[in-house]
Amino acid sequence: MKGLGIVLAAGVAFGSLLSGAVAAVSAQIYRWTDERGEVRYSQGINSIPPQFRGGAVMMSTPSQPAPSAPAAAEPPAASSAPVGNAPPGGARIPFTPGQPIMVNARINGGGSTQLLLDTGAQGTVISPTALAALGVSYRNAVRGSIKGVTGNADVLAVRIESIEVEGARFGPLLVVSHDAGLGSGRDGLLGRDFLDNFIVTIDSAARVVTLTPKK
Repeated sequence: MKGLGIVLAAGVAFGSLLSGAVAAVSAQIYRWTDERGEVRYSQGINSIPPQFRGGAVMMSTPSQPAPSAPAAAEPPAASSAPVGNAPPGGARIPFTPGQPIMVNARINGGGSTQLLLDTGAQGTVISPTALAALGVSYRNAVRGSIKGVTGNADVLAVRIESIEVEGARFGPLLVVSHDAGLGSGRDGLLGRDFLDNFIVTIDSAARVVTLTPKK
């Protein structure tokens, strides 16, 4: 199929995407630091490279998100990260240190969905309910499976023409249609098939994630 061939040629092979997209359906969310000192978030301890697991900190479980600090105790994160300062073709995403980083992802230039920015997930995962609400077609979906704590789960991967986060845009790509069980208001994971097209800088002091397009 011509459309999917474009994605595969770009290096997003479906088999490898499925094998790393979700570590486990009911896995916890962890914060860890890589060899460059960059803070990363991953779903499931198995999605973290073995050498960094000892320093990983569990943030929350899918059914019990980590509690947010009272609004009065934390100044709004957005005030530290004006969108106007984003690099050309990139994005500045405000976040609260110690909490999972959520992004508002615009799909195919239309509606948006809430995704957890996950530098440990190889592929992007969006729940079937969210994809249906966005009008994403399953006409050319590809079948596959992912590994979970209870065994393999059959899933579909669907073609997305573009994902845009605060001005940072990439596509086309395949996303896994699957409910990752992240809890209310979290429709899935934004993985490395999108993020690897940008330099991802997580600045806890400024409370902002910057996506800078790679040249």
